[in-house]
Amino acid sequence: MSTTLREPKSRTARARKGSLTHRPLTGLLLVSPAMLFVLVFVFAPLAVAVFISLTDFPLIGPYRFVGLKNYELAWSDPVFGRSIGYTLLYTALVTPFILTLGYGLAVLVRSNRRGAALLRTLFFLPFVIGLSTVSFITLLEAQPGSGALNATLKALGLTDGTTPWLVDGPRATGLVIVMVIWGTSGLTMVLLMSAMQGIPREVYESAELDGAGWWRTERHITLPMVRRALALSTLISVVGSLLAFPQFYILTQGGPGSETTTVVMSVYRRAFVDLQLGASTAMSLILVMITAVVAGLQFWLLREKD
Repeated sequence: MSTTLREPKSRTARARKGSLTHRPLTGLLLVSPAMLFVLVFVFAPLAVAVFISLTDFPLIGPYRFVGLKNYELAWSDPVFGRSIGYTLLYTALVTPFILTLGYGLAVLVRSNRRGAALLRTLFFLPFVIGLSTVSFITLLEAQPGSGALNATLKALGLTDGTTPWLVDGPRATGLVIVMVIWGTSGLTMVLLMSAMQGIPREVYESAELDGAGWWRTERHITLPMVRRALALSTLISVVGSLLAFPQFYILTQGGPGSETTTVVMSVYRRAFVDLQLGASTAMSLILVMITAVVAGLQFWLLREKD
């Protein structure tokens, strides 16, 4: 009798032990496709890039190992140093405006009142068109004497209609910043609007009963509850600004001189103009490290606090 009763218990214990043993293996099998994808498309190219950065790899021809010489040359290159400073300045200028405008647009269209859907479409349309297309449109409309920008300013009596927007460093930077804010704020609007629409209506009703005004409600309820979406929007904006290339390549070509040259443009010139792939790869890895540091700092500043 006791033997008969013990057998089912021992079988149950063995089955439970077996399931616990196979659980890590099952988890490993489930994540293996993602791990393989990351290994093939992230770590393998990164390893190849590190190797190339340690050589004098030309775009065409043989190469030899040079160690850290490419990194030393990158840090001593005045144009590359200025491009890092300019890119960080551009990022610091454009990001707050994108977040502020995106938040304001999200507040405007988060409700389901009449016309909100049309406004969402209009505000998001520039992002759908794409930054390269918007840059080409801006290039045409900023031409002195013929573009709509100068014609509008002349009609308002602000200029004589012949302002050369793209041959002056500060003026060209300002034009690019305005264009990028207009072209990318729609994405921030969508991210923040989705987070705002997920806030329970009861929370706002409770705040209204407590006598909270619009500003206090936004500050103490909406902002804390969309913190994650705001952090994601900030990260997207900062990383996109650090990797800025098409808008400057199309509008200014990095000029006049090297006043509007970004880091990615310096990498492009070193690789495809100077044909020094090893040096350009070293510059790219320096940019990756800068981006990682800035992104890590963002995560730390915007982390969830108890």
